[in-house]
Amino acid sequence: MEEVDVKPRTLVHALQPHRAEGFKLSKDPLFIEKLRDIVALYLNPPERALVLCVDEKAQIQALDRSQPVLPMRPGQAERRTADYLRHGTTNPFAALDFKAGTVIGEMHQRHRAVEFRKFLQTINDRVPPGLDLHLIIDNYATHKTAMIQRWLLRRPRFHLHFTPTGASWLNLVERWFAALTEKQLRRGVHRSTRELEDAIRHYLELSNRHPKPFIWTKTADRSVCREPQKK
Repeated sequence: MEEVDVKPRTLVHALQPHRAEGFKLSKDPLFIEKLRDIVALYLNPPERALVLCVDEKAQIQALDRSQPVLPMRPGQAERRTADYLRHGTTNPFAALDFKAGTVIGEMHQRHRAVEFRKFLQTINDRVPPGLDLHLIIDNYATHKTAMIQRWLLRRPRFHLHFTPTGASWLNLVERWFAALTEKQLRRGVHRSTRELEDAIRHYLELSNRHPKPFIWTKTADRSVCREPQKK
């Protein structure tokens, strides 16, 4: 009998119908203007100024597994329960120095305009007074309150550059937060918000000790960013 090839057609044509990817198109009417403004800061940062990518990662939960994690061993992956216990939340604020790769960070129990103003004051205190500050931030309501506007009016060295609505990928601090989650928090066990905050501070200290800037390589017309090269 003649042998028949019974390979599934999906394998023959390298199809993978189970896979899906997400996308989001910005509907901001000023998308192009904001895109060009921010990319210009990345490609041609102003002299005697710092470009800081600023954001907060709201409501990070201190999670503990309901049973002890079983560590990996030869031939066996790490195992953990699917359920967990919640022990409160914290809200890290971060300002990534685009050029140096270092981060100014602090934790707050809430993420209101009051906390954002405190973080702006921290930035103001940490950066030498002779430098202007160009902050790339998103359109979260607490960044635009009357309190914040009054505070900024008294400190003219601050210049805010808002990302287009629905285009958080333009803010490089989002990559730093993603690395924080992937490398420090995702597999962690935190029995209190203090343990969680200690873990975040530890990662902040390590990243500042060995900073690796994210490098923006494309113009506004072909904008992508690549991750830092390993040394």
